[in-house]
Amino acid sequence: MGSGYFDLALPRVLAHRGLATNVPENTVPAFQAALDAGAGYLETDVRLTRDGVAVLAHDATFVSADGRIGEIAGSDLSDLIGLDLGGAGFVSLADALDAFPRERFNIDVKVDEAVPATVEAIRRAGAIDRVLLASFSEQRRLRLARELPGVATSPGRNGVARVLLAALTPSRRAMRAALAGARALQAPTRVVTGRLVRAVHAAGAEVHAWTVNDPATMRRLLDLGVDGLVTDRCDLAVAVVRERI
Repeated sequence: MGSGYFDLALPRVLAHRGLATNVPENTVPAFQAALDAGAGYLETDVRLTRDGVAVLAHDATFVSADGRIGEIAGSDLSDLIGLDLGGAGFVSLADALDAFPRERFNIDVKVDEAVPATVEAIRRAGAIDRVLLASFSEQRRLRLARELPGVATSPGRNGVARVLLAALTPSRRAMRAALAGARALQAPTRVVTGRLVRAVHAAGAEVHAWTVNDPATMRRLLDLGVDGLVTDRCDLAVAVVRERI
């Protein structure tokens, strides 16, 4: 079963929270800057507001440009939308999917409570075919996969550990079982080896390395056969990829 998420040419550049060199991360301007730089994928994070809305935010807390401090879970969306984070503000997942109706999103769901609202926003936007869902919690990732049949996913922390163990064997069956339906393994750069890449590829999945901001490391990973680079500096990654065309 395919997913439109994977339709773009390899290797993939995933803009980690957008391109936030001049604007706040996880905001519409950061995503637009990433697209303008040539990134094909927008990586972001989802948390839940007090009034039950999936909002894009990595941290559980925030500090506004004027010094206001608060918690995402303790704030309504209306409280967050008006905040200045330093030239831009918070955006809901629904509004982000609407603002970029053809772009592909890599979404890290940070808390269990955000699962229903995330699922609803993706369904309403008709975006199942252009998102990949991830989570540090493998249980949460599997729940998301059940709620949105056919959606692309990446293993959680325990899932990654199982994949690393499976890569030590020659068994494709063991690797497929470890991936548990995931179409991509998104893993920290330090664990990515040529052997891991070959084993995951043999099982029919991709390998995306995070978070890599140094061009020399990007080149090394691409030489290993990595399919995607998750990076804070998508501008640099795009340049590295273009060198290889």
